[in-house]
Amino acid sequence: MAAPVTSAASDTAEIRKARGAFFTPEPVAQHITDWAVRSPTDHVLEPSCGEAAFLLAAVHRFGRTPDLQLFPDLALMRPEGKIVLDGIELHEPSAQAAQRLLDQAGVTARVQTADFFTIPPTGKYDAVIGNPPYVRYQDFSGEARALSRAAAAAAGVSLTGLASSWAAFTVHSALFLKPGGRLGLVLPAELLSVNYAADVRRFLLERFRSIDLVLFKERVFPGVSAEVVLLLADGYDQGPTDHARVTELQNAAALGQKPHWRTFRPRRAADKWTPALLAGDALTAYASLIDGANFTELETWGDTTLGMVTGNNKYFTMSPAQAAERGLSASDLIALSPPGSRHLRNLALTTRDLVQLGADGQSTLLFRPQDEPSAAAWAYIEAGKEADVHLAYKCKVRDPWWRVPYVPPADLFLTYMNADTPRLTTNQAKAHNLNSVHGLYLRAPFRAVGRSLLPLGSLNSVTLVGAETVGRSYGGGLLKLEPREADLLPVPHPDVLTAAAIRLKAIRPKVARRLRLGQLNAAAALVDHVLLVGELGIPVSDVASLHEEQQVLRARRMARGAEAKPLP
Repeated sequence: MAAPVTSAASDTAEIRKARGAFFTPEPVAQHITDWAVRSPTDHVLEPSCGEAAFLLAAVHRFGRTPDLQLFPDLALMRPEGKIVLDGIELHEPSAQAAQRLLDQAGVTARVQTADFFTIPPTGKYDAVIGNPPYVRYQDFSGEARALSRAAAAAAGVSLTGLASSWAAFTVHSALFLKPGGRLGLVLPAELLSVNYAADVRRFLLERFRSIDLVLFKERVFPGVSAEVVLLLADGYDQGPTDHARVTELQNAAALGQKPHWRTFRPRRAADKWTPALLAGDALTAYASLIDGANFTELETWGDTTLGMVTGNNKYFTMSPAQAAERGLSASDLIALSPPGSRHLRNLALTTRDLVQLGADGQSTLLFRPQDEPSAAAWAYIEAGKEADVHLAYKCKVRDPWWRVPYVPPADLFLTYMNADTPRLTTNQAKAHNLNSVHGLYLRAPFRAVGRSLLPLGSLNSVTLVGAETVGRSYGGGLLKLEPREADLLPVPHPDVLTAAAIRLKAIRPKVARRLRLGQLNAAAALVDHVLLVGELGIPVSDVASLHEEQQVLRARRMARGAEAKPLP
């Protein structure tokens, strides 16, 4: 992760951003250090130390009076009588500045200028503390990425090409600890939610005796919207643990307050930790429900798959009027749920709905000759070649270029990008779908009840909370749900919907009406009353807690998207 050697004066915000450096507020550095460094004889490492904010916090923890004289208890230190602190920093001017500050503090410290990933783990430190560099995967490439992935792989952690720099840094840092050592890091809140961190989450639970997570309601870094979490992992090589303790504070100034801890147990070690964001009562209710027999993962119902990929939607999709203008035959076209998902916010997409969408000028047809194209289709294919449609990547790699790979109509549609929450919609029109929505193909035993009731039954507060925890926030605060994330969505078990069928069907018209009016919360309240309270006997107070927390999670996601800015 080579960086040009620059003077301190030329270390601009852009240069710092390129290497993922941003400065840690003093209360945060001191809090982590006070937790991790527990004895004047601790051997402490700060990788990517910048100007040694955490090492200097260790000096103040066990080394300084206001007049910068050593405390008397430093006689208990190592034989040389000096506290031992090590730092590693890629940026040479910062490393030199850190060394000067530590020398002025009168402690034994060594700051090495090096790429952290090139240094073999020593396994000798009592505490590894710091704020890892944050470089997004788009800018984290070449030798830097190769070194980081190799370092993570040495610990049995596999990282994808989407991993940002902090993920491998966290794993590599842990390997420098001696058994029983403590890892205290400032990490992006991505730790809780992104798919590429699954192996990092598994690694932490398997290797450490205990894990504490400190979250914040307000931004920790002024002017930066990215959320952070303080990872406090204790007892290296003394794991595994099956849970983490979580606390949420208002801001960094509240770190001195006594925390209120709650316990979070992921169902699987690699699962997302986003349920940890739930308040205590809602977390307890949610955990008990998804671990019980009444809720299951969507994968139980069937397979969620990507839709058809055209390579050029503008060319391949069209309205009925456009198809007629081009003289295309019925054999040249197949029925299509139009691109996007705005029209999939009700319980079903009917043939009547599809006809109306087409009459309104939406693209309800896909150009895909089934056998020999008609004369008009051949003319349209030639027009496509003249417009270089055949040169698009997805077109170039298939033969013939104009025949889109076929995906049969799904039983249900599942929306992919959502401002409110993912929606399941019954595909009564038997339309095909593009990759702007997913298709759910129900297993044979559940097909009838699934097509009839799953879109309705999924509008409950448990599933709505689950969507916020298994999905991930995207640009603008949208909630994105990939197929493998959708597989984990908690939904009512088929037996539950079968048992509640009569009462659910009775409220279907009211729910459908509210959905048409855009009243999602009112629709969900109807389903909660029938399904959660009436059928499953869940206390009204628990249902209310779940509903409230879903609103909090959604508001948090939307606020994050609205304020999104790049890290400095």
